[in-house]
Amino acid sequence: RTAGPVETTSTTGSDTDTRHWGVDADGRPLLTPEQVESLGRDLDVIREREFADLGEIDSTYIRRIVAVQRSLEIGGRGLLFLGFLPPAWFAGVVALSLSKILDNMEIGHNVMHGQYDWMNDPNLHSSKFEWDTAAPAENWKHGHNFLHHTYTNIIGKDRDIGYGILRMTEHEKWTPSALLNPLKGFLLAVLFQWGVALHDIEVEKILSGDKSIDEAQDVIVAIRHKARRQAFKDYVLFPLLGLPIAPLVFAGNAAANLIRNVWAFTIIFCGHFPEGVALFTEEEVADETRGGWYLRQMLGSANLTGGKLFHIMSGNLSHQIEHHLFPDMPARRYQRIAGEVRRSANATACPTTAVRCARSSAASSPRSAGWRCPTAPSARAVPTPASARPAARRSRGRRQRPPRPPANPSAPARPTHRGPSPVSSGDGPDG
Repeated sequence: RTAGPVETTSTTGSDTDTRHWGVDADGRPLLTPEQVESLGRDLDVIREREFADLGEIDSTYIRRIVAVQRSLEIGGRGLLFLGFLPPAWFAGVVALSLSKILDNMEIGHNVMHGQYDWMNDPNLHSSKFEWDTAAPAENWKHGHNFLHHTYTNIIGKDRDIGYGILRMTEHEKWTPSALLNPLKGFLLAVLFQWGVALHDIEVEKILSGDKSIDEAQDVIVAIRHKARRQAFKDYVLFPLLGLPIAPLVFAGNAAANLIRNVWAFTIIFCGHFPEGVALFTEEEVADETRGGWYLRQMLGSANLTGGKLFHIMSGNLSHQIEHHLFPDMPARRYQRIAGEVRRSANATACPTTAVRCARSSAASSPRSAGWRCPTAPSARAVPTPASARPAARRSRGRRQRPPRPPANPSAPARPTHRGPSPVSSGDGPDG
């Protein structure tokens, strides 16, 4: 949070002290602008090294994950057709749930970030991939890759803060509807794929008069077509194929979707909104440098602890800090660079903290290890400078890519290639 004291456990000293965000007890900046830029240079080195190393190990990994996901889906749907046997029905739900989670998290989310565009495989290219969820890929890439990753945790800019449904900070105006936060959070969790799909309509802007319903027509049409296909596949086609136990197949598909929804909601909310993760006002982020952009990603994210299977099933978004630093890097690499990223932060006197995800999400149970680097207001991290800042408004036709952090405050951001082979399409997001 940007207001009030926060308790931090410093890795550079032996004592735990309470510090105002951005200054120490004497009012001195915790990080100087020079330290922020040094951190940025360290992270650039990590980035360039990892992208130079992309190759067969990455392509083999993602293709194996796809093969496992497809096997789980085929096996799960087959077992549901034997749903008159309770063990078969239960096993079918588990297999189909795992398939949908992999498709959503480790495959869909990461592929649509452009993490595998360098392979030039049309089945794994961000411009062509469509996932097994209600949200159309093109809508999601605009709202997530562009808006969320460009304006991470900036109040009034990042619409992923509470998804336009939940009040997440005291900086947001309080209304009586905030009393319904627990109920709205529960409904968002169990209906998460539909919440994500409807998110891009920007209903709150339509209700406030900032956006007309006509401006949202393209998004609405895309959602209607995708939602119709998803509902037909899971709740009409496969149940009919499973006659005479259509109700059991229907229930199995509904259960698998519910499990996937709650899992995705939990991972996302734990990585973004636990106590201690910072939010920003537009004024605080007015003059961001390249190092400052990196710093904002650290301040606004939290990592989750777990084993190898947990990381895979979370799409490696358990390494949310590394994902926000390098959103177009193959996610399997996050775990191996996490220690180096932490050491780079600690080298600039960034304290670390541990927070529990359950503080911010009633549906969340994994323990999250968030860490942040408090900094002086003059060095705080923010979106790209005005000259490099892309328009937040959606344009018809091709989507804009979110910019990489600029090399200096006045340099315009521009998309650049990060893989060893040319990308065949300019439509894939890079952030």
